[in-house]
Amino acid sequence: MAQKIVVANWKMNNDEYSSKALTYDFLKLLSQQNNTDIKKILCVPFPFLGMIENMCRGTESVYVGAQNCSSHESGAYTGEVSVSMLSSLRVTFVIIGHSERRELFNEKDDVLLEKIKLSLSQKITPIFCFGEPLHIREKNQHIEFVTAQLSNTVLKLNKEEFSKVILAYEPIWAIGSGKTASLENIEEMHKAIRDVLKIKFGNSLSSNSSILYGGSVNSTNAQDIFSLSGVDGGLVGGASLDAKVFLEIVNSMG
Repeated sequence: MAQKIVVANWKMNNDEYSSKALTYDFLKLLSQQNNTDIKKILCVPFPFLGMIENMCRGTESVYVGAQNCSSHESGAYTGEVSVSMLSSLRVTFVIIGHSERRELFNEKDDVLLEKIKLSLSQKITPIFCFGEPLHIREKNQHIEFVTAQLSNTVLKLNKEEFSKVILAYEPIWAIGSGKTASLENIEEMHKAIRDVLKIKFGNSLSSNSSILYGGSVNSTNAQDIFSLSGVDGGLVGGASLDAKVFLEIVNSMG
């Protein structure tokens, strides 16, 4: 059975004080109601990874992740953060391939595959994001588009490597826009993804892989989204910046 997971992506928000306060508030609320069957991952800005990891250490089913990593192992790459640096901070998850990285920083599939492989080499779990832009959806080419993204990246891994990856489907047109794909849209895509995985890796790995949905997930729509067949949790952006709202989303998984 696939692991239930909810990921908070704080993006480039909060300073040190507000990051500490947000984490404190979340952990305090969680102490009153912690469903340990659901993995909670806080993906925070680079400067606060060590601090937040220290705060969360010892709280069952809560983990800390980075929002990105370098595609290079080490060297003269000013401003980059390597997976070995993340590992030294006891960071165990990293978001790779978020649409904002693809669009704003022009990250291509070959670079993303390198990031995935480097992360796995340091025993850091990649949370791999993918999804279609609006014009592809409007042409009804979304399944082919997403299949190509997967074929160029995670489907090049072997079974053992792939079993350690978390997938996150995020229709680009629904991220930060307040728009959410219809429940039918979400279920259709998650089924299509599992069909692709079944062909490549077999039924067992397809069924046991965690596939999250990301795209304007909030406390109002989370329960309906999480109840869909094939959806194992969510990648939450803006709504994760409010501790109470984020916990409500987590608890929507039941």
